[in-house]
Amino acid sequence: MIAGLLGNAITGTANDPSELIAMIDATSLMAMRGTVLARSKAMQDIAAESATARTAAPSGFGQMLTEVNALQAKAGAASEAFERGTESDIAQVMLARQKASISFEATLQVRNKLLSAYRDIMNMPV
Repeated sequence: MIAGLLGNAITGTANDPSELIAMIDATSLMAMRGTVLARSKAMQDIAAESATARTAAPSGFGQMLTEVNALQAKAGAASEAFERGTESDIAQVMLARQKASISFEATLQVRNKLLSAYRDIMNMPV
């Protein structure tokens, strides 16, 4: 509605600002205001939740090891369920195993880089 009114103002069909003001319906303007405020509140809530999640979740190598362990446990449980016959979707089982494998390989690479950096620092001349 506002875009239409602005379009009228731009194209010249509403020559006088008082005509433009008279064309605005107060109830629809208040409804649009309510919609904008509701969307703004929703976006603020989402931003607050993500900020809380970022500060609440501990980060670091220990947390990464915990996540890798959880992925490996999930993959093991999925494999056992498939072997018992309770899980019939092989794609989900293989996906869980691949996730665990990739996360473990990434953890090993990070560990190797850390050890290499430690050795380099220890071998530096004083």
